[in-house]
Amino acid sequence: MSNIHYISSNHLDFNTIQVIIDEKKQLALSEDAVQKIVKCRAYLDQKMVQSEAPIYGINTGFGSLYNQSISNDNLTQLQKNLVMSHACGLGEEVPQEIVKLMLLLKIQSVAYGHSGVQLETTQRLIDFYNHGIYPVVYQQGSLGASGDLAPLAHLTLPILGLGEVYYENQKWQTADLYQKLNWKPLDLKSKEGLAFLNGTQFMSAYATFEVLKSRKLNVWADFIGTISLEAYDGRKEAFYPQIQNVRAHKGQVETAANITKWLKGSELINQPKAHVQDPYSFRCMPQVHGASKDALAYVEMVVEREINSVTDNPTIFPDDDLIISGGNFHGQPLAIALDLLGIALSEWGSISERRTYQLIAGKRGLPSFLVRNPGLNSGFMIPQYTAASITSQNKQLASPASVDTVESSQGQEDHVSMGANAATKAYRILMNLEKILAIELMNAAQAIEFRKPLKASLIVENVLSAYRKKVGFVENDEIMYTKIQDSINFIAVNRPENFA
Repeated sequence: MSNIHYISSNHLDFNTIQVIIDEKKQLALSEDAVQKIVKCRAYLDQKMVQSEAPIYGINTGFGSLYNQSISNDNLTQLQKNLVMSHACGLGEEVPQEIVKLMLLLKIQSVAYGHSGVQLETTQRLIDFYNHGIYPVVYQQGSLGASGDLAPLAHLTLPILGLGEVYYENQKWQTADLYQKLNWKPLDLKSKEGLAFLNGTQFMSAYATFEVLKSRKLNVWADFIGTISLEAYDGRKEAFYPQIQNVRAHKGQVETAANITKWLKGSELINQPKAHVQDPYSFRCMPQVHGASKDALAYVEMVVEREINSVTDNPTIFPDDDLIISGGNFHGQPLAIALDLLGIALSEWGSISERRTYQLIAGKRGLPSFLVRNPGLNSGFMIPQYTAASITSQNKQLASPASVDTVESSQGQEDHVSMGANAATKAYRILMNLEKILAIELMNAAQAIEFRKPLKASLIVENVLSAYRKKVGFVENDEIMYTKIQDSINFIAVNRPENFA
């Protein structure tokens, strides 16, 4: 099997991206992509020779400076100035795994042959990707309209030999790394700086990462909820298909089916119950988890459409002899979807924390705070505090960014999406969710020990057996933050289905 992924006009889906990441595939342009890039660039060069008419961003200034004409002699300098002046990012650095996705998605976007970039500059982005050279990009600075200008400027600076990059886990001045690798900076021709800076690849790279990780945590949320249900001596009737089918939301049906599958063969779930129903955080997992699943499905649809789109401006159509200044860079579709994702992730965390709270409450034969000698030992009292704190933070972060706009560029850009803020907020919520679920897993694993000799289902027992090799049972009080981190790491590197 080839270890090369060929960039082409073929639809790019999340499964393909996951394979590219997991198998560490190199990138190359398909012959079709090469032809489209070359054709579009040749058309633009010819247009510049034949026409003296102003074309936005190509022989004019940018934003509210659109009425300032630029001579052909200054077009290369115009593009360099654009990149340098727009590199205004601040705040924390974007994680390298997301910068890698930014490179992939920007290459994909310009390869459709509507952006007017040179083959040489596109290849330089591919070289960055293949050599593990990741530009230093900052999280703050994009309004999510006119594209992700500031972050994409930082992504583009190294093409010119400017800015900073990571290479072999070390931060370099690009100029110094070029000297080491014997590379030369490239000059940008007309339109190229704008093509690389316009676009939604900051938002969509974050969104892609978040979708891929959300898919995994979606399964973990159901599975950890199943362990908690077993540990809490819960009932199984709320997960019967009959009750799902009379409401029939897809996510609800899927959640109940997952939990039912993972309960099969459990001695704990099948023992006689003294209680007739469970708290909502257990009984309503299909409804709550399912609503988040349905939200994630919508987000996946929006993001997948976006990563297969041309989002820079102006857009070039060689076959129609058209160069159109439009608004495909506006991030509103992503902004709304990412706000929805943040809400969905926050709710997975919210109901998880409630299950943790129930497990430590000293009910249904479980000891207070899940230790044999409470009082002398605080046991699992404070991990729940931590989960509650993080859950509250997620609720605050889930407030939507997409309803805000701030006028910019002297009023020319009078409505923006704030999608970049939605993207970085959703990232924080996502990483918080992993922590909340890890705390629930630690509590559920502790609680289920008190149900022995009765056993949970085979897959639950298999997961807990592997988990116990990383996170041990707590007999008496010990330092907990390291155990929580070990629990986070367990979720991060494993999938429940691997233990079936």
